[in-house]
Amino acid sequence: MNITRREFGKLAAAVPLASLATIERPNSVIGGVQVGTITYSYRSMPDQSAQALLGYIVSNGISAVELMGQPAEQFAGAPSSGRGGGGRGRGRGEPTPEQVAAQREAREALRKWRTSVSMDRYKELRKLYDDAGVKIYALKISPTPDMTDDEMDYAFNAGAAAGATHLTLEVTDDMPFLKRVGSFAEKHKIYAAYHSHTQGGMNAFDAAFAASKANMANVDFGHYVAGGNKGGTTLDFLQKFHGRIASFHLKDRTTPEHGEQNLPWGAGETPLKQILQTVKKNRWTMPATIELEYEIPQGSDAVKEVAKCFQYCRQALV
Repeated sequence: MNITRREFGKLAAAVPLASLATIERPNSVIGGVQVGTITYSYRSMPDQSAQALLGYIVSNGISAVELMGQPAEQFAGAPSSGRGGGGRGRGRGEPTPEQVAAQREAREALRKWRTSVSMDRYKELRKLYDDAGVKIYALKISPTPDMTDDEMDYAFNAGAAAGATHLTLEVTDDMPFLKRVGSFAEKHKIYAAYHSHTQGGMNAFDAAFAASKANMANVDFGHYVAGGNKGGTTLDFLQKFHGRIASFHLKDRTTPEHGEQNLPWGAGETPLKQILQTVKKNRWTMPATIELEYEIPQGSDAVKEVAKCFQYCRQALV
């Protein structure tokens, strides 16, 4: 891998030194299906830098990734207090006036940085990952309604510089927003791919698809099952909308009748093998994204559990 000494140190922290020297260039194309992961899968690991995340990905033998926005922006030099682009924080009650003011100040600092930063650092990020054999196919610097036009341009420019084919963001029925995002996606020739949770079903993306030809789905088939397979099964969705799926997420969940649980792969009700086999049979090219969300067993860690999910994909695609 053609990386700097500092970046090698980051990788060494993520991957045991004994194995780093012998690690092979990863290849997670199995039976013609590109299996990738989202870096959110490694959220419990101690180092969340883009360099350390690359180490986890390479150690798992995975060659394609959906990169969360925060580590990408930190790599590019974003203000440390800014937390935009793909975070998944959960609220802890009403913020104080001081906290609101601090959040507003941080948001403006991030906006100012975004609208002035060079894309060179994102090109360096792409090279770092490419040299390690990992393709960034999606970037979760998510467009939001409060973004200015300049900031929206920044998000899509960052995606292009990182080598992504699409930005990911949460699905919505807000038609003016969908049209606005779609227009920027068309302008930059980078898809906007909307991620679904349990609201996912056969009609969950209708508004997004209608708003722009550049609006695509980043459908989560585990959440789809937990939402009750509204209007049709995961396989029905694949067959009908495969041309509008930029990438899709895999996890194993149970139906509402069985508690909507998030379980180790093979223990739930998501038809993971059938989904992967359908993509393989039809030679569709959208990446399948491993998203680790079940509880990590005691004594294990995210890298070990992603490895189990990846092995499940291997066996499913035989």
